[in-house]
Amino acid sequence: MRAVIPYKKENAKSRLSPVLSKEEREEFVELMLRDVVDSLLCAGITNIDILTTSSKGVPEDLEVNLVVTEPGLNVSINEYLRTVDEPTMIIMADLPLVGSSHLKKITSFPEDVVIVPGKGGGTNILFLSQPKEFTVKYHGCSFLSHCDITNDLGKSIRIFDSLLASTDIDEPHDIVELLIYGDGLAKEYVEKRFCTETGEGRVKISASSKLSGFI
Repeated sequence: MRAVIPYKKENAKSRLSPVLSKEEREEFVELMLRDVVDSLLCAGITNIDILTTSSKGVPEDLEVNLVVTEPGLNVSINEYLRTVDEPTMIIMADLPLVGSSHLKKITSFPEDVVIVPGKGGGTNILFLSQPKEFTVKYHGCSFLSHCDITNDLGKSIRIFDSLLASTDIDEPHDIVELLIYGDGLAKEYVEKRFCTETGEGRVKISASSKLSGFI
């Protein structure tokens, strides 16, 4: 089997701009990518493709293959799927809480399509036993779109419900989950900048004392 990771580094994660500068966001997304690749390798998935519009943003020391493509998430992934003949996992690069145990479980299911939903109706991971037959439709409520596409193809489907696999780091409040549950490079990065703050409501992040005056 193989895995493909859509990846963008330049000016990434703009919704984190209230708490991280452009340079810091770019450093952060690289570390999240490293965490995802490490989890894939630990799960025994060694054939890993990075789908990107520019090779400049991908670390040269990663054990991956580069697939440089034109902009457009759906177009680029669908073109990629037409070229592969083996079971393929599409996994987003902003999932630093996904561990190798999650990935082993996902690939062990007998269904034709395994979907890991993300927050707000998104899709964090798709595992396709026959990728050439599938057409992805990200953006909007992509989880429901991918369920509909699977049903229209007459394929069997499994929904993998997991807090850690469903947590993508998009907004400042998502960093709380990383501080609490993470254990990789991305967590180390945010630990140097933030700490959790408890009150009457939900846990929040605040600037670490190590970076006094950062926020």
